[in-house]
Amino acid sequence: MGTIRLSSGGSMWMRRRFFISSTISSSLITSSVTILPPISYPFPFYNKATTTHSLFQFPWVEEKTGIPMKGSKVVLKGMRYPELENWVQSHGYRPAQALMLWKRLYGDNIWARNSEELEGLNKDLKRMLSEHAEFKALSLKDIYTASDGTKKILFKLEDGLVIETVVIPCRRGRTTVCVSSQVGCAMNCQFCYTGRMGLKRSLSAAEIVEQAVLARCLLSHEVGTITNVVFMGMGEPLHNFENVIKAADILVDEQGLHFSPRKVTVSTSGLVPQIKRFLNESNCALAVSLNATTDEVRNWVMPINRKYNLEMLLGILREELRLKHNYKVLFEYVMLAGVNDSIEDAKRLIDLVRGIPCKINLISFNPHQGSQFKPTREEKMIEFRNILAEAGCIVFLRLSRGDDQMAACGQLGKPGEIQAPLLRVPAKFQGALEASL
Repeated sequence: MGTIRLSSGGSMWMRRRFFISSTISSSLITSSVTILPPISYPFPFYNKATTTHSLFQFPWVEEKTGIPMKGSKVVLKGMRYPELENWVQSHGYRPAQALMLWKRLYGDNIWARNSEELEGLNKDLKRMLSEHAEFKALSLKDIYTASDGTKKILFKLEDGLVIETVVIPCRRGRTTVCVSSQVGCAMNCQFCYTGRMGLKRSLSAAEIVEQAVLARCLLSHEVGTITNVVFMGMGEPLHNFENVIKAADILVDEQGLHFSPRKVTVSTSGLVPQIKRFLNESNCALAVSLNATTDEVRNWVMPINRKYNLEMLLGILREELRLKHNYKVLFEYVMLAGVNDSIEDAKRLIDLVRGIPCKINLISFNPHQGSQFKPTREEKMIEFRNILAEAGCIVFLRLSRGDDQMAACGQLGKPGEIQAPLLRVPAKFQGALEASL
């Protein structure tokens, strides 16, 4: 039997806290089992009440081949095409049959979820797949429709946890699916409802990819062709780096889902080493949540800034983007009344992004239960935008979509009884928050 490792996809469990003898059945102890090492962040918040029990629901990975497994079956949507082709060939079938299988998983509007839906494949191959392959990574729990047509899909995972995926129609012929990369999030951004959950676990590549597949399957007849994918749902995508990169590769494969790399956007709160890797390893678009123009404010609203401050974050972007032709990073700036929306903030933002090929999205803050922030008034957002535009910045206003169904930016998830802590408000902003309330 080959050596087995458990891929946590960037999820965080220290080996010293992990007791194999009390958790793994005796039939597995003979295999060599390790946990991928965690990434260290300041003040991360993990929901320890659920993290440990979720660990063993994550797919196994066969170390010699890298193929994701669930029990004795391979997880089809967890493989890039070359991996799928090699696996199909290892069972005695031709590469052409692997391509036919790939297209029935992702192309031709079939989106097969079992061997019976594999039209055109020979019976022996279908029988082999039914015995040795797992098609499903998610099950549908519910769909909510907001007044503006935005759809929020709730998917249930094998271990009973729930993730949320959002489909956003647009009149200009562009429809976007917003996928989750983790259950909860460890970054504890103070304006984000998902952050209240803490991190429960990371998603596998299959669990990420199937969100886009099922969004097309379930909703294309209502909202039209889904053209864009944004990794802006639950979780910090670059905290689950390997699985997010793998999922993005599957999404843009020309023989399958065939999203344009420029229409697949991966968002991050500012993980500097992973940003460097992403810009070197992926052709997909990058979005960076900035949300402040000083370290004082960003340390408060986005604790990751205490490890990777504005100078480090903007410095790596300035350095790496010099090497990428015709590439612009998207800065996301959630506007918080009395906190980061002053004229001085607008002027500082102009200086901060100078020399970085970029676009800026000004995003209206979406309130949620327990929030201490309020959204900036629309006229003030317009004034802020105009200052940036007059300085030559490419800037857009992004108003709320789906907020009446808690489907808007920063509203996803369902915190439990154990929640991430609210951080101390700097004294200079206490009056502004009280006034906004």
